[in-house]
Amino acid sequence: MSQVHKATIIGSISIVLWGTLALLTQLTGGLIPTFQMMAMTFGLAFLCMLLYWRSQGHWGLKHLKQPSKVWWLGVGGYFSYHFCYFMAMKLAPAVEVSLITYLWPLLIVLFSALLPNEKLRIAHIAGAIMAFSGCWMLIYKDGAQINVQHIPGYLFALSCAFIWSLYSVASRCISSVSSNVVAWFCAGTALLAVFCHLLWEETYWDLDTSQWLGVIGLGVGPIGIAFITWDYGIKHGNLSLLGVFAYMTPLISVLFLVISGSTQLNEDIITACIAIICGSLLAGLLGKSANLKQSHQ
Repeated sequence: MSQVHKATIIGSISIVLWGTLALLTQLTGGLIPTFQMMAMTFGLAFLCMLLYWRSQGHWGLKHLKQPSKVWWLGVGGYFSYHFCYFMAMKLAPAVEVSLITYLWPLLIVLFSALLPNEKLRIAHIAGAIMAFSGCWMLIYKDGAQINVQHIPGYLFALSCAFIWSLYSVASRCISSVSSNVVAWFCAGTALLAVFCHLLWEETYWDLDTSQWLGVIGLGVGPIGIAFITWDYGIKHGNLSLLGVFAYMTPLISVLFLVISGSTQLNEDIITACIAIICGSLLAGLLGKSANLKQSHQ
């Protein structure tokens, strides 16, 4: 197995873990203030990595010495994305915010063509559009519509899409930087979240066992492990293919909710499932075929 294929598989782990976001967030009960939640989950992610470093006999300090552009990209990307997302959710309905935000995988496919030695393939574009249509069917609900009053929220959601796609593509330019630095990105994001929490929110600590499980699950999985595997995948794997595969996230999220009994399987979910899987297969199989033809020329 080539390094590119291995890195793509590792990056895909993030997509599965991000699929647990809805279920784990549901466990938290929705009572924890947003920036407090950010501080807790990103802080836990850093703590987990710190424990791993200690098992290796060090504190991870050797990963602190990075150029300023690396810190601006990492901490700036993590914090600004989540800040814009929370602002969007406050200023616009969740359905429309989710649909606009999920433009980021398609943007990754398009922006990746700007990288050295990368070429935009029709299979990746077609697969991303097909997968996005499945994402639309999965998230869209009757009555959801564009409202002028919600334009500020839509703009924040659109910012999310651009921030995460640009972060993912730009990370390819610092592929020599170890993915261990992600832990320090989490630490920086947690500190900024603490500042915003103290500035704008009231602290909430009346958490029961289920809520703590949700917070810990978020910190270890979708925030902790997922960001590290995504960093490795986007630096060394097939970036365009990961962009298309990312549309599996809302599908996995709904399937987890179905398994847990929080929602029921219906025709819309099945149709969306088919569209997303077909889009991913189209991008994966035809994109691979195009790469093989190019390598033989």
